[in-house]
Amino acid sequence: MNMFGVNQLKMKWFCILVMQIHVTLIFAQPISLHPLNPHYLIYKDAPILLITSAEHYGAVLNKDFDYHTYLKTLHDEGMNYTRIFTGSYVEVPGSFGIKHNTLAPESGQFIAPWTRVDEISLYTEEKKFDLNQWNTDYFKRLHNFIQEASDLDIIVEVTFFCATYQDANWMRHPFNPGNNINIKTHFDRRDFNTSINKEVLHFQKELIRKLTRELNKYDNVLFELCNEPWADNGVKTSFLHKTIIPKEGNLGWILWSTAASKQTLDWQKDLAQTFRESEAEFPKKHLLAQNFSNFKEILTEVNDDIDILNFHYAWPEAVSQNYGWNRPVNFDESGFAGSSDSIYLQQAWSFMLSGGAIFNNLDYSFYPGRESGTGENDAPGGGSNILRKQLKFLKEFLSAFDYVKMKPANELILHSPGLETYCLAETGTAYAIFGYGRNQGLLEINLAKGNFEIIIYNPDNMQKLSQKSFEHQGGNFILDIPRTPRTAIQIIRS
Repeated sequence: MNMFGVNQLKMKWFCILVMQIHVTLIFAQPISLHPLNPHYLIYKDAPILLITSAEHYGAVLNKDFDYHTYLKTLHDEGMNYTRIFTGSYVEVPGSFGIKHNTLAPESGQFIAPWTRVDEISLYTEEKKFDLNQWNTDYFKRLHNFIQEASDLDIIVEVTFFCATYQDANWMRHPFNPGNNINIKTHFDRRDFNTSINKEVLHFQKELIRKLTRELNKYDNVLFELCNEPWADNGVKTSFLHKTIIPKEGNLGWILWSTAASKQTLDWQKDLAQTFRESEAEFPKKHLLAQNFSNFKEILTEVNDDIDILNFHYAWPEAVSQNYGWNRPVNFDESGFAGSSDSIYLQQAWSFMLSGGAIFNNLDYSFYPGRESGTGENDAPGGGSNILRKQLKFLKEFLSAFDYVKMKPANELILHSPGLETYCLAETGTAYAIFGYGRNQGLLEINLAKGNFEIIIYNPDNMQKLSQKSFEHQGGNFILDIPRTPRTAIQIIRS
């Protein structure tokens, strides 16, 4: 072949390579619903479970927080997911009894999407915001965080807004008219997450448009409309103890499922439309989550613009009662169950083996100066490097299955004295089982005919307790299990 022919061949292959890169850039999409099972997610052409124990959402807005160390710690310890607030909400030190709170920066260390002007705000030693001027330093920090997370294959949930909760936090809130030069009409903070105040709504929508535009290029991002919108405008949907009737006013929020009011639901629907319209002009289409309630709620409606169903302090029923919506269900935040990690580990296993797709433990061992997750946990929740190892094992346990083909199958567990059990199954092929409680050493399951291998693990120390192969003729199968407080069982057809 002469030199001209060689050059032609090189040019041909170069053009093919350029075309392949171009096609990849056009068709590559962010983390998405799995096309074969919309209860799960797919990322980089592979199914993915998001399981984490992560900081209290201030990694970007708190300038004192070393997110480089934090993200490396998550990655090194097998966590693949974190959640951040955008700066549209911030807390004050001491909020909710949290001693070390990444979401409550020291004065002068709160960085937000808007620039500050030389006017004193309502909060100590901080200046007012100009909501018409974007803060380039904030967006540089945000981009660096998302890119670094992407390099480490960590998915980031970006939460646009949050309930205001209490007057103390409202005194620092960027949308409080006393903290910016733009909003002139004073209003009840509990109306922040509604469409009542059109001035506020304008700036809320502008923030969505800006963040949508800035973050469109990233594949490791999903968005959430609002954190706990029911906290300011809530409607009690069900009392959690079905066999007693409480006297009015004598029980706290922990005994009720609470959802957002109609005004707040309408506001979220409006913002979801704004998000979709904003993203329509860009090549990548991201998932959008809605935070529906604490504990559980049988949803009566899910907006077509919503991809993921988020619950806080979620019960396994949050999955089973909403499975028909054919969307991933997210245990979006844990806490308020003491500081022992075992309860949060138990919640994670129960939820994920009910068909959940995402689990986020709120981890108070991360804060400025302890970004490696070794800090003192003095807060209403758990978190430690031990829990993160245990959650990594949970992810590995489930990833050993072809879980996209599996679905909740608690009905296959026929008898389990002392144990509350959860089962995912591809009937006849694979069974994943978790049980906890006063284990009496016995579990009876309706098992298909065939040759199987069974492995039993202790989720607490991540040790294999037993392993054997057996042939079964079909029907009821009684399994002797070690008497551990928590037990994980893998049964796979040989």
